[in-house]
Amino acid sequence: MARPRQTIVSLDDTPFYHCISRCVRRAFLCGKDSYTGQSYEHRRDWIETRLLELASVFAIDICAYAVMSNHLHVVLRVDVDKAKDWSDKEVLIAWHTLFKGTLLTHRFVKDEPLQDFELNSVRDCIKVFRERLTDISWFMRSLNEPIARQANKEDKCTGRFWEGRFKSQALLDEAAVLACMTYVDLNPIRAKMAATPEESDFTSIQRRVKAALDGEQPNELLPFVGNERANMPKGLAFKVEDYLQLVDDTGRIVREDKAGHISHQSAQILNRLNIPEANWLKLTTEFGQLFKGPAGNLQQLTQYCEHLERKRRQSVSHCQKWFGAG
Repeated sequence: MARPRQTIVSLDDTPFYHCISRCVRRAFLCGKDSYTGQSYEHRRDWIETRLLELASVFAIDICAYAVMSNHLHVVLRVDVDKAKDWSDKEVLIAWHTLFKGTLLTHRFVKDEPLQDFELNSVRDCIKVFRERLTDISWFMRSLNEPIARQANKEDKCTGRFWEGRFKSQALLDEAAVLACMTYVDLNPIRAKMAATPEESDFTSIQRRVKAALDGEQPNELLPFVGNERANMPKGLAFKVEDYLQLVDDTGRIVREDKAGHISHQSAQILNRLNIPEANWLKLTTEFGQLFKGPAGNLQQLTQYCEHLERKRRQSVSHCQKWFGAG
């Protein structure tokens, strides 16, 4: 049975979450329908464009994503501190970018005079909107609902485009985050839709590779900020070139027509994560099958379950086997 979101999300334990949405009517709703020959590839662009737009509005960063033929993967990082730092007006401006708001919230943004009881109403709205702008459920709702309406209009039909609920899982430590990101970025290669990361359309890895060619990182994605050190900026604690090399090495091994291997550069990352090469390949090819719930080392899993008052530690054997005790 599906769990309520409040029993899945624990920002005290981790800000990182892997979310998946799937289409329901038939396969290839976002790709090419092999039965009719009709192409729906343009819908993948709809989804990617909307996803990146939301990242500029919500206090939620995108670490990785892959828009596939009939489903979407995205790895998110919730940035509560960012939302707390927003002024009241900044919260309302962000909310009005996506939603109507109220007459009073629009008057507040325009600096029009308001009576005390009206200001109290606006402050209540600001509190609610600030929380929603850090809420994964609101993020995914803001992504999925407009796409469903657009697709139904194109198909001249009604009904669900996506499954009733998106699936989400907590990524409890650095190793789980990196393994899940690589798993997501390699989706097109595993599905034989692309031969290399740079050819993987509608993915974060393609966007990162293109930016790296100019010595940059994409503004829409959570950046890599180098190895851990004091006073680190917000971002992923690895060098971007190391991550790109790791994904490329892993992708070459995944491909049956390539005699790939883990390079010395990538082996150093796996050593830091304390993950043997065989475990890494298992994680990055079968992450979705291994972990139906939270993923990470055993210690982090135990703390996460205690904070959410769970009696059963889901996927405990896989966490212990593939990530270790921590």
